Amino acid sequence: MKGIDLTKIGRMMDVSAVRTDVTMEEVDKMIDIVIKYDCICASPMPWITKYTIDRLADVSDAVVTGVVSFPAGAETTAIKIATAKEMIGLGCKELDMVMNVSAFKSGGYKLVEEDIKAVVDAAGEVPVKSIIEICYLTDDEIKKASEIAVKAGVAYVKTGTGWGPKPTTVDTIKIIKEIIGDGAFIKAAGGVRDLDTLLEMKNAGCDRFGIGVRSAVSILQEAYERAGVKISDSLEGINKTDRY
Repeated sequence: MKGIDLTKIGRMMDVSAVRTDVTMEEVDKMIDIVIKYDCICASPMPWITKYTIDRLADVSDAVVTGVVSFPAGAETTAIKIATAKEMIGLGCKELDMVMNVSAFKSGGYKLVEEDIKAVVDAAGEVPVKSIIEICYLTDDEIKKASEIAVKAGVAYVKTGTGWGPKPTTVDTIKIIKEIIGDGAFIKAAGGVRDLDTLLEMKNAGCDRFGIGVRSAVSILQEAYERAGVKISDSLEGINKTDRY
């Protein structure tokens, strides 16, 4: 793709370790990937967020995202607000919040909008990415959820948590982009497992990519190889003492 510096792919990538079975080894690997490949963001689960922030304290151009209401978005608004404030208090510079999928599927659009807006308001200047979890939505519902999220004031419409049964596709990005235009940015997550898919999504209007630790290295290494830049296959081990 013209105009894309493949050695800068990391500046579009949120490296995540948010699966239910994620281990501390994967969290450490996530941190190491962010450092080595100059990635813009690390996304840990809440219980390990402070550890991640501490490990990246000296990396000035990387931020840590606080996740809110993973994976179903079904907590009450008060709990979401409290979580958002806690994550920001720990030092998170962005938030990824799951829309109340159950309420949305039940037609509770006003409730969903108010729920998202409450977190956006509580976050203040901290950007909120609203996860609409496209794997459970029809195309028309994807359009509606995207409209609601933008109306509620989000910085990003994010496609998924990566926990669901159906991946984000290039067509998903096109659907969202057609509806929201420049009303918000788009973040793809769930199903972005190779460089070509990432580049196609970028071309379709996607701005950021949530990539799990298990796929991030292969995508980043392929990007460097295509750019003709040699980089070590191994990741430097970081200090794993005093984790808890």
